[in-house]
Amino acid sequence: MTEILEVTALRPAPGLTPEDFVAANADINEYLKRQPGFQWRRIVLRSDGTILDIVSYDSIEHARSGAAGITGEMGDSPVHEAIDHSSVDWQFTSVLEHVE
Repeated sequence: MTEILEVTALRPAPGLTPEDFVAANADINEYLKRQPGFQWRRIVLRSDGTILDIVSYDSIEHARSGAAGITGEMGDSPVHEAIDHSSVDWQFTSVLEHVE
């Protein structure tokens, strides 16, 4: 089975906490659940304060489409104000092995 991860490393906007970033994602979570190929999402916090936002899709086409909607259809989401955009590192990765 193909699994594509959209991995975004970022920091919250100045004055905001990681918890503020998570709270600002309520509408994004609902958007993702409606997207074809969406499998799961995890938002994790590194010890240095960097957030990793990881979204799993079943194909690169679905991943690209879902990601495009975050800035397109969901361009008015409060999440965009919760991010320090100068800190963003965003990429798609392919899962080589999935162990359960």
